[in-house]
Amino acid sequence: MDIRTITDRYSVSPQIDPEDAAAIKAAGITTVICNRPDAEVPPSHQADTIRAAIEAQGLRFEVLPITHQTLTPDRIAQQAALVDASDGPVLAYCASGTRSSILWALGQAGQQSADDILGAVARAGYDLSGLRPTLEAAAEAQG
Repeated sequence: MDIRTITDRYSVSPQIDPEDAAAIKAAGITTVICNRPDAEVPPSHQADTIRAAIEAQGLRFEVLPITHQTLTPDRIAQQAALVDASDGPVLAYCASGTRSSILWALGQAGQQSADDILGAVARAGYDLSGLRPTLEAAAEAQG
């Protein structure tokens, strides 16, 4: 398991295994968000299987599958709302952690500078520098 912290409340990871549930709880995570569509993984790693393992640890589990086609403002807002509703740290996962990082970054546009957003994800190991124009345009539109 490879949990990468972006903020004190938001971390991302590549695909998790059901066996990771106890370690996720031990890491202090209270909510897990699956951003990976079931069509990308075998039944052993689909959302219902992961949900059972996570909920058996007493943690909250949410499913918000994201693809390039479904990366919309509504989905970005849904992810932010799930994080805001969590009573503690959140772990969002997908294939590599990139989609979950992009969701966070786009949700922060207008709330933080593009430099701060890109710096936070870079420290977690994700180069999202290609998002800079989108982050700056979103901040300008909100400002």
